[in-house]
Amino acid sequence: MERILMIGCSGQIGTELTLELRKIYGDGNVFATDIKEAPAEVRESGPFEILDVLDEKRLNHFAIRNKITQVYNLAAVLSGNAEKIPMQAWNINMAALMNTLELARSVRLKKLFWPSSIAVFGPTTPKTETPQLTVMEPNTVYGISKQAGERWGEYYHKRYCVDFRSLRYPGLISYKTEAGGGTTDYAVEIYYEAIRNGKYECFLKEDTGLPMMFMPDAIKATIDYMEADASKLSLRSSYNVGGMSFTPKDVAEAIKKHIPDFEITYKPDFRQAIANSWPASINDDVARRDWGLSYEYNLDSMTEVMLREIRKKV
Repeated sequence: MERILMIGCSGQIGTELTLELRKIYGDGNVFATDIKEAPAEVRESGPFEILDVLDEKRLNHFAIRNKITQVYNLAAVLSGNAEKIPMQAWNINMAALMNTLELARSVRLKKLFWPSSIAVFGPTTPKTETPQLTVMEPNTVYGISKQAGERWGEYYHKRYCVDFRSLRYPGLISYKTEAGGGTTDYAVEIYYEAIRNGKYECFLKEDTGLPMMFMPDAIKATIDYMEADASKLSLRSSYNVGGMSFTPKDVAEAIKKHIPDFEITYKPDFRQAIANSWPASINDDVARRDWGLSYEYNLDSMTEVMLREIRKKV
């Protein structure tokens, strides 16, 4: 029986991933943790506990006491927020990873999942159809920490046989959890503001193309990858996942098909420089080949769901 520890269950992907894993492995076998209170649906559907991944002793005791076999470590300071507190963000992101890598080594976890990001790429990386193996010169704290994390994960796999797994997520879009300090968060905020106010001021330029992924596709990809046989995996750093690519203007046009009077204006801030350093589209052929990565949603189908579900919430 798998017993799974979810670190960072209150974040954008953590909430939905926790709930989906509970459907698969049973509510009582997925232990949700975070440094803040979890959403009600997480607290009420299975075990939840306040736990700081930076507290290595308590983390280890928790894993041993609950006979944990897999860990999903989603704790991180995201790109936009990390630029405001660079040293603190570096320390948090790296200590969180190293504590779980050491946990995986010492108690011989079956699997450890840690998300990377398209932020590992930089301004010298090919912008379109960015390949799996390419130039990686990130120029943000978040990107540097993710690139370093990929290297550490691969090292622990080779040196200690830790089954480390990682995906380079693009921007993630969800109607269940609002934005949390990332550069791609406009693609969540814009839908909420379209419903609430009928207008939105975007912090990126209208023609800024970035890879994005609707949360149901991200959850499915993560679980499919984690359930893939280890013998099928040709990479032990992190896999490209591309999703779909679009600009703020593209999203606005998709929204106008449902809300014709929607208005968008543009006021780029410091996140524009971060977005400029990232790819506009991602080649994920290696993930498709190794473990069958696929997607269900495009911009129009995602927009329809986002607007419908946010209306219910708001």
